[in-house]
Amino acid sequence: MTPMLVQHHPHPASAPPATDAPRRARDWAEIQERMLVPLYEAVYERLEVGTGTRLLGLGCGSGLALLMAATRGARVTGVDTDRARVDLARERLAPEPPGHGPGGHGAARPEPRLLYGSPDIAADPAGTAYNLVTALQPIGCTAGDSDGLVPSLTAAVRMAERGGAVVLTGWGPPERCATTAVFRVAGRLTERLRGRDAWRPALRDDLEEMAARAGLRPDGSGRVSCPFGYADTDSAVRGLLSTGLFDAAVRAADQATVEKEITEALHSYVRPDGTVWMPNVFRYLVARIP
Repeated sequence: MTPMLVQHHPHPASAPPATDAPRRARDWAEIQERMLVPLYEAVYERLEVGTGTRLLGLGCGSGLALLMAATRGARVTGVDTDRARVDLARERLAPEPPGHGPGGHGAARPEPRLLYGSPDIAADPAGTAYNLVTALQPIGCTAGDSDGLVPSLTAAVRMAERGGAVVLTGWGPPERCATTAVFRVAGRLTERLRGRDAWRPALRDDLEEMAARAGLRPDGSGRVSCPFGYADTDSAVRGLLSTGLFDAAVRAADQATVEKEITEALHSYVRPDGTVWMPNVFRYLVARIP
């Protein structure tokens, strides 16, 4: 599935500062998150997610991936450390009344659980083990961006059954990702931070190395095309800033400078009608719990 161009929503000209969590979370939910839909779909198709799936989503964001799994009949739990995104996920996955579930035949989808905090709080109250753990926020953009995920994976694995699947995701090769050119802006602006949170290109074995650190056994991988499409440059700037990948650049410089640099980096991807289109490829790794 190719994502539709994101429609522009009326906003002030400037994107919200990184500290404006509710507005940035809304930008993520309304503009950016849907760009990863092809990745979510590919993972769920490969693993045949359905009524027998008990899914724990790490870094669940505003819940789009969980919603897609829930509409397939999966029982979903999501956890995230961004309170504003969790609040949006709770709105998005609010229980449906009987008769409004998939197909409209009277069976509502299983009630989801959306939690703010670390995976340690995500154990199923009934004691049922998860059989699928997902980490669908791609790594491979900033130095050390997988470090915080390994402890989360370790905690999640303790709540999952042996042989269960764990899905890790990451950016594809830089030469296949147009957005890489924009992320280099963050790298230049954060040089004064001496490499902390600086951009770096995705490496071929990033996901496999993270799986090994978490004690998981690789069991297949794939690549998915996820073009980023925006109705205009303003929407593109807002969407990209909502990822959090430019926060260090904002700290190193200032909001206006970062917005200006992103706008200039996007120039090559603006089409004659004013829309912005950037082809990208993402990787996913399926690993198993030994």
